[in-house]
Amino acid sequence: MIKISSSILASDFARLGEQIKEADDAGADYIHVDVMDGHFVPNLTIGPVVVSWIRPVTKKPFDVHLMIESPEKYIDDFANAGADIITVQQEATVHLHRIVEQIKGFNKKAGVAINPATPIGTLEEILPFIDLVLVMTVNPGFGGQSFIQTMPQKIAAMRKMIDARKFDIELEVDGGINAETAPTVVAAGARVLVAGSAIFNKRESITQAMQRLRESAK
Repeated sequence: MIKISSSILASDFARLGEQIKEADDAGADYIHVDVMDGHFVPNLTIGPVVVSWIRPVTKKPFDVHLMIESPEKYIDDFANAGADIITVQQEATVHLHRIVEQIKGFNKKAGVAINPATPIGTLEEILPFIDLVLVMTVNPGFGGQSFIQTMPQKIAAMRKMIDARKFDIELEVDGGINAETAPTVVAAGARVLVAGSAIFNKRESITQAMQRLRESAK
């Protein structure tokens, strides 16, 4: 089954709790939380205190993506705030295995993300230890970007690598995912779709947007 991880980066922060509840009711599998530090990526978003505030709103898993430098300094805070999946960027640390073990120490699922220009081979040695791979299909740092058209080949290669070694790893994609691009990434092998502006927008209700995305991803 294809999972949808609703990215609150595109939500109305004045109605954050309400919109998370709407996404939950509409069938979101995960609530995706993009954490940016203004250093690793050119934007600032939220920290662990906000995660702790919104944690009581839903029982759906919090899929927290740390696009930050020195993620090891903040794993404890996000784990204690209520994150269920913590994903770090492969490019943000030279001690990736150590950070994965740190995440696992909190009984959380560990994910690793790679930017569009990062080869999938950089994940080969960490695959036995992780639960999720996130292939970025835009350059991280901003919501609402257009899907990079060469990414389906990369997703397919990552799918092949995971399946060849028979790992139980979720393959997630993030960036420019909507009803038009979802069929392509699903065909390439993605099984978790992060969607922000495709779900939180002024054109339609969250329920309508979720239904349209889910239908396209079958």
